[in-house]
Parts: sequence; structure tokens; C-alpha cells
Amino acid sequence: MLGNFTYCNPTKLYFGKDALDGLNEELPKYGKNVLLVYGGGSIKSNGVYDKVIKILKDNGKNVFEDAGVMPNPTSEKLNEGLARAKAAKADLILAVGGGSVCDYAKAVSVSVNCNDDPWDKYFIRFEEPACKIIPVGCVLTMVGTGSEMNGGSVITNREQKLKIGHVFGENVFPKFSVLNPEFTFTVPKEQMVSGIYDIMSHILEQYFSGMDDNTSDYIMEGLLRSLIHSANIAVENPTDYEARSNIMWTATWALNTLVAKGKTTDWMVHMLGQAVAAHTDATHGMTLAAVSIPYYRRILPYGLKKFARYAVNVWGVNPEGKTQIKVAEEGLLAMEEWMKKIGLTMNLTALGATEQMLDGIVKSTLIMDGGYKVLDENDVRAVLKASF
Repeated sequence: MLGNFTYCNPTKLYFGKDALDGLNEELPKYGKNVLLVYGGGSIKSNGVYDKVIKILKDNGKNVFEDAGVMPNPTSEKLNEGLARAKAAKADLILAVGGGSVCDYAKAVSVSVNCNDDPWDKYFIRFEEPACKIIPVGCVLTMVGTGSEMNGGSVITNREQKLKIGHVFGENVFPKFSVLNPEFTFTVPKEQMVSGIYDIMSHILEQYFSGMDDNTSDYIMEGLLRSLIHSANIAVENPTDYEARSNIMWTATWALNTLVAKGKTTDWMVHMLGQAVAAHTDATHGMTLAAVSIPYYRRILPYGLKKFARYAVNVWGVNPEGKTQIKVAEEGLLAMEEWMKKIGLTMNLTALGATEQMLDGIVKSTLIMDGGYKVLDENDVRAVLKASF
């Protein structure tokens, strides 16, 4: 049964080879001071930085920079960023990079004028901002998170060994995002593959949940088939524009809130993966890949009909003469083999996790209740142990 919902997505997208020209349309809407947020400097080597700076200058903007955003942005970096934004009196935060940079920019945007500690308010108490929010725009250079068209922001607190996401309301969504698939061509293969699995995980965590057999499920099956097809091409030829553009577009639709409407959702794979990352600082998509198959095998009996449907409609498993559980298991096996084929890391040991970390990772794992089975601590421990 389709549940009741309200849907609004205020982000304007500019997509394609000339998408960066959209900045000329957007920048005049904001004041003079722009905080340019980016990561480790790859945008300087691939030429994106120079292109963005030129457009900012041509539009008469005062540019202030906040560089060095790490793949798992920290609460310490967030405090640094809000101080930079305050000093710049920023009228707009322009994030140029991947999902972590976009996530971070949104966290800064709601923290600059916040009277509370941002980590406690937004990532522990999960409150909405009551203060003035600085608008955010994004220029995407790596795909996976869908952060370019949603209110999500994930921050890591190293001291507390917690990596937590807050999905803010529509007022925190980027006002605009620039999506040029060519900007993703220089991303290292490992990062590309990690992003591909992040996309897949976003879709699956909304697909394997209650209120099944609605329009959203059919959309997600199509998105998954498109992703698998394009990923196979991109792994062999990373500069295939058609494949990379389809992956970029799928990433956006995977988590711009559309396919979740009318459904409950199950984000336990993300909770498990984020707990691992809080202890290892491992790449996000790889942590998801390492825990996914053990998790789905554990909950398969509770959502058997849906897992069998997934096997047939996404992986092309022939159900003739087979039990439902056999079909479902073949689907997960096909998924696992594909994950290995494209180069995903499939165990936690390879990501730097150790058995000695297990108790801490279990403790850091937030329990969600939207799936076919609500895990207890023993379940969490069993899934993690199977992921080593």
C-alpha cells in the first residue's frame, strides 16, 4: 500500500557539458561574498577550479576559500568552516567536489548562525535549524551521495567514534547544482567504483523495506538496471560520456527523496558502514559494500518475497522450477559476483578494521527500525563478524 506523503524538491539542476554556464544565471541572485569550499585540490589539477574562479570573478564576487574538506568531514573541520564563513560574511557557500564537500557545505550553512554546538544540535539531537541559513550551491565532481539534490549531511566525530547523518528539511537543500559528467572523468577508479556502490546502496535501502509493490519499487528496479549496465561500461572505459552521465543522473534520483515516498526505508547498511568508518576512516562506499551481503543474507528470510522479486527483475534470475528462497539466494549471489567484478572491497579487514575494534563498532552502530527485521546487538555483531 502506498503511504501518505508530501513531496517537494527545491533544487535547480544544470546538467550536461555546458552545465557550468548555469553559474552565470545563479550567482547574480546572491550577495558579493562567496565561500568556495573544496577538498584536497584535485579541482586545481583538472582545471575545474580555474573555470569556477573565472565565473565567480566575472560576476563580481569576493571569493573566500575553505579547502581541505576530507572524504569523511569531521566536527573539527565543521568548526573551522563555520569560522571561515563568519569571517567572510558569506552570502553563498559554493561547494565544488563530491558528496562529502556538498555534505560539509550544508553543515556549515546551518551552523554559522547557530547559538548551540552544531554537533550536539544537529547530529546528536537531530534538531532542525532555527537560525538563518546560508544558501548552498554545488558543482559536482564525483557522484554517489546524491547530496547535490537533498538535505543530507554526514559528519564524523573522531573523539566520540561516531559518523552520523542528518537529513535536513527542504530549506537546507542546495539552491542549485551543476552536473557535468566530464568533471567526473579524472576521479580514480577506486573512488568511482565506491561511488557506484553508494548509489546502489541508496536504492536498495529504500527498495528493501515495507509497503512493497508500489510505483517507487518499479522506478528503483529500472534505476538499478541502468546503474549496473552503465557501471560495467564505465569500469572498462571511465571516459565513456554516456555511461558516466547515466551514472551521475541515477545517483541524483537515487537519493533526491522521490523514490522513498510512500515507503518506509531501511538504512541499516549505512548505519553499519558509517560505524566502521568512524573507527577506520575507510572510504564510504567500500564500507557499505563490505557489510551489505552479510546484512541482506541475514534479513532475507523476513523479506523473502521482495528478495526473490529483486533476483528476477534486477539480476535476471530464472525462477522456473525453483523455490522462492533459492531464487532470492541466487539474486544475492549474482549481486556479490558483480560487486567483486567491478572492484569493490568486500571485507572489513581490507578496510583496516580489526577484531579488536569489533566491540567499538557494534557500540557505534545506530539501530534503525524501517526494515523487514529490526536488528538487536547480537544481529549487528553477527553481520559485522561475517563482514571480516
